[in-house]
Amino acid sequence: MKLLNLNATFLLLTILTSACTQKTSEIFNGKDLSNWEFVVEDNAVPAEEVYSVEDGIITIKGEPLGYMYTKEKYRDFTLDLEYRWAGEASNSGIFFLIEETTNPFPKGIECQLKADLAGDLVMLAGADLNEYELPDGVDVRPAFPVIPKQNPSSEYATGEWNKVQISVKDGNITVTVNGVLQNSASGDVKQGHIGLQSEGKEIEFRNLVIS
Repeated sequence: MKLLNLNATFLLLTILTSACTQKTSEIFNGKDLSNWEFVVEDNAVPAEEVYSVEDGIITIKGEPLGYMYTKEKYRDFTLDLEYRWAGEASNSGIFFLIEETTNPFPKGIECQLKADLAGDLVMLAGADLNEYELPDGVDVRPAFPVIPKQNPSSEYATGEWNKVQISVKDGNITVTVNGVLQNSASGDVKQGHIGLQSEGKEIEFRNLVIS
């Protein structure tokens, strides 16, 4: 009986470990960017000059403008990742619920990573969120409408790794930065690609896990 219980436990652990590994490798396998597609503004340079991987870390140069995005679309997911600035703190973002992969910005939602603004939600290329309202005195929708983060910046010092979690459940979005709830919103779009932006200065990403 004990032997059977041990075998059953080992089998369960094997299944769970395999499932976790598969979920992780679906978005980033830690070795290369074979699960991603790439956009570079005006196709100015080859994508490999902007996006690269070494020792499990994705490096994005920041120039030219563009983004890399998953080949797969995701719905009802939680995305966990870490990012840090390779040098000077600058501007970048995490894209999700991407409907159309246009150049140089997709139609989708951005979790802003610009220094001191990490956690803002930006609507790109006509994407929309239910909670957005035009500011008082403004009659024309801005090109990049923003739902500001809810709390003071929870970002760590430049060069340190920051943890971001983005959860999307039936179109309902929550964003935390280093464990602090920074934003929540909702929309009609419930699935899409996930992307990492090239804008500003060099940025690094690691430990991308989707569940």
